[in-house]
Amino acid sequence: MRYSIALLVLSALAFPTHAPVGTGGTRRVEAQELPVVVVLSTGGTIASTQSEEEGGYTSNLPGEQLVAAVPGLDQVARIEVQNVANVGSTNMTPALWLEVSRRASAALARPEVAGVLVTHGTDTMEETAYFLDLTVTSDKPVILVGAMRAASEWDADGPRNLLDAARVAVSPEAKGKGTFVVLNGEIHAAREVTKTHSLAVETFDTPEFGALGIVDPDGVRFYRAPLRRQTIVMPPDVVLPTVDIIPNYAGSDGRLIRGLLREGPVDGLVIDASGAGNIAAPLFEAVREAREAGIAVVITSRTHSGRVLPLYAGGGGGTTLYALGCVFADNLSAQKARVLLIAALTRTEDPDGLREIFGR
Repeated sequence: MRYSIALLVLSALAFPTHAPVGTGGTRRVEAQELPVVVVLSTGGTIASTQSEEEGGYTSNLPGEQLVAAVPGLDQVARIEVQNVANVGSTNMTPALWLEVSRRASAALARPEVAGVLVTHGTDTMEETAYFLDLTVTSDKPVILVGAMRAASEWDADGPRNLLDAARVAVSPEAKGKGTFVVLNGEIHAAREVTKTHSLAVETFDTPEFGALGIVDPDGVRFYRAPLRRQTIVMPPDVVLPTVDIIPNYAGSDGRLIRGLLREGPVDGLVIDASGAGNIAAPLFEAVREAREAGIAVVITSRTHSGRVLPLYAGGGGGTTLYALGCVFADNLSAQKARVLLIAALTRTEDPDGLREIFGR
């Protein structure tokens, strides 16, 4: 494509052609000495170029072209590419999560593979990352990597992020810590990370607890490890349930829930409540109807920090929600709680069983 040469030239200016400091010095490393890193390409801004015909960025570059734009990558690992999809991440689906999870698991089962990179759009990256954290059982790392600037831009951040992600993938310290999001020189845990800015390259953050570590010219450094992790294995014949998110706001009246119950199918609901887990009284009545219909309901908070707890009484208070059999999602965002509920419902629909899973 017409952007590829410019991208390679600009990348060469940004990156050394020898191994980065902390991954073997300046000595050129023979390919047979290097571990394998598998790249699962799914599209997103990192794979996008400006389209004059469509009047905006479109995700159209294959994974091989993304890898070719990173001089020095061949001194970190032997790269294998699998093109899974080429979509903006707003079009990512649970079915694609499952496909990526299965491909990642198959790759990591090979002894020569050190880790898996998933190139991905940033809009829903945190959701895919958390699903992989829940469903990939290997102790080798899976790393979600993307970009905030398209590949056709002169200052594209994708090549640097890809190189950083590969360096994390081959780091011995990355083992046993699950799935990461690596952008802008920072390493974040899949359960905790969120996108915080619509345009800035430093968009990914872990608001309450901070990054796990960093990637800099001196190497990969971890400063803490994620402790709130669990695995929910997906059977080969699994059918992922349908879970929707319902917001609470001033004047919430429950029409959205009643519409879902009427139109279906719906297996679970996440209520993005206020404060510590409270909702408007009319919305509470619709939640009661959902629970009477056997729908699993999980409560989160739109405050984005802190835990949800059953503290307040009255219709819509946390204690009344708990009494209905609703499950409180600890400190998970609505999006992350939806991911966990999708996975958890493949195991149990019982409120006590779901509470055990959400409490881990």
